[in-house]
Amino acid sequence: MLTRAGVVGSPVAHSLSPVLHRAAYAALGLEGWSYDRAEVPAGELAAHVAALGPDWAGLSVTMPGKEEALSLAVEASAPAVAVGAANTLVRRRAGWYADNTDVDGLRAALVESGVVEVHHAVVVGGGATARSALLALRDLGVRSVRILVRDRLRPPTARLVESLGLDVRVGRLADGLRLDDAEVVLSTLPGGTPAPPVLRAGAPRATVMDVSYAPWPSPLADAVDQATQGRVPVVRGTRMLLHQAARQVELMTGRDAPTSAMDEALGRALAGRTPR
Repeated sequence: MLTRAGVVGSPVAHSLSPVLHRAAYAALGLEGWSYDRAEVPAGELAAHVAALGPDWAGLSVTMPGKEEALSLAVEASAPAVAVGAANTLVRRRAGWYADNTDVDGLRAALVESGVVEVHHAVVVGGGATARSALLALRDLGVRSVRILVRDRLRPPTARLVESLGLDVRVGRLADGLRLDDAEVVLSTLPGGTPAPPVLRAGAPRATVMDVSYAPWPSPLADAVDQATQGRVPVVRGTRMLLHQAARQVELMTGRDAPTSAMDEALGRALAGRTPR
């Protein structure tokens, strides 16, 4: 019997999720499973999900459908509820279950990069992915966070900050980013978004991660490279992508994710792409 899964969003043609999930199915011997992309613009996720047949096990949801995905679920994980958005829908007997594996992916990618514990962080951006970042950082012990936004903090993000009890300062993107301001700098801006000015004050000491991965180098990665003369590498969002996909595989299949096989497939796919 064929079992289907896929990734939905807009734009979605660049998504590497099929590479990761298909590699997982192959490693797990799930020959009857398939995973594809579907372009689903804002406001159209409910209709798309309603049209899915019983052979669909789950969906990976990227922008702009994460908040709508949560509203379609009959049950949701605590992280999805806290963030107010879901990147994963899993079919269960009672209906769709929503989760937010971005939190898992961010936390695992930071740990992989050598971040075991963090007290002070900077989050660039204030949307749903920024809220996932705040939860991941909270799990790693963060106490204070500076959030850089275009104008003001979105109400859902402000509510999450209050519920987490963090010491938060809000700054403007236009005022620039200091790399000596924290132990972790985590950018949640969409791919291709212009980077804030990267200020050269002090000795940079932060682990810098950009959740976007296409195009690459991202504007932020370029800005950091120029400001530090290449001394501060930027962790590409493919590391988060890998680890959040591994958790999605576990939720959809009920099996342990073959993370090494998925990582190898990701590496091959990236090697076959041009830098831009």
